[in-house]
Amino acid sequence: MMKNILWIVILVIAIGLFGYFYMNRDSDFTSGEVNNILSFTKSSTVSEVMNNKFFEGFGNLIFPVDRDFDGNTRLDDIDDIYVWYNYINDDKTVEIVNYMKDEVDAGNQIFYHIYSEDEMKADPEKRNIGIFYFRGEPGNKMAILNAGGGFMYVGAMQDSFPHALELSKKGYNAFSLIYRPSAAMEDLARTVAFIFEHADELEVDTSGYSVWGGSAGARMAAWFGNNGTEGYGEKAYPKPATVVMQYTGLSEVTGAEPPTYSCVGTDDGTFDYRIMEERTNRIKANGTDAEIEVFDGLPHGFGLGIGTNAEGWIDNAVKFWEDHM
Repeated sequence: MMKNILWIVILVIAIGLFGYFYMNRDSDFTSGEVNNILSFTKSSTVSEVMNNKFFEGFGNLIFPVDRDFDGNTRLDDIDDIYVWYNYINDDKTVEIVNYMKDEVDAGNQIFYHIYSEDEMKADPEKRNIGIFYFRGEPGNKMAILNAGGGFMYVGAMQDSFPHALELSKKGYNAFSLIYRPSAAMEDLARTVAFIFEHADELEVDTSGYSVWGGSAGARMAAWFGNNGTEGYGEKAYPKPATVVMQYTGLSEVTGAEPPTYSCVGTDDGTFDYRIMEERTNRIKANGTDAEIEVFDGLPHGFGLGIGTNAEGWIDNAVKFWEDHM
């Protein structure tokens, strides 16, 4: 009897401790207390970034809004947040959040809602949708990037922010979309419509644009390349000149594909790399330019591939895009 009582006491204490730490984690994460940190480091926490004064109104979207994670996680320890991803680079993460902070500090708007206030009031989920703008040269070409996440969450910090930042360094204007996993294509189509409708304000050249994506985001890019805005409820706008895809299992080829660059690793445990090889060959057989790079030994979700044999693939992808602008 005493043994049973002891176990009950231990269980109650354990539940109490769990609740205490869980609630403290949540309160730190969602308190909304604005901080004035002027420079982030690897030891900065996710909540410090999200609650920074420079990111008021959209800081919660810098990290996956559809994932439950500890706001006290340091920037050099975010791997567990990004399921299915590998080779997350701490230096790049810190560079990205500091870039965002510096842009806002310089007076540049970096986040745009793509839905109107009335639409967001009617559907509150749409308030968590929008584009992060990585500026290149005013009036230059633009790219739209879609991170993956298995249509469960949006892994932008590994799968679209780094790419967008590199494109901006090359002078191109890049938009990283934070979408609803349940309505990804609708949000992508609206994004393209929004950019075309606000091209003067955004100072972008919409001709010859490209759409990029990794994993689930690669499917989005490919589907959009085939169907365009009108396929997903928007007014018809020009389709992309180029699609850039990473590590996906999409096999379908319709004959409507734009020129397509792909890359994947041979040790991808999520999708067999040969699916992308075969799809590339089928696109080429239809008379459309297509190129694929296969990296020996790389797993799924390698992003820019910094420090791996894939590092530099983005330069090849940009060259491919430039050939088809």
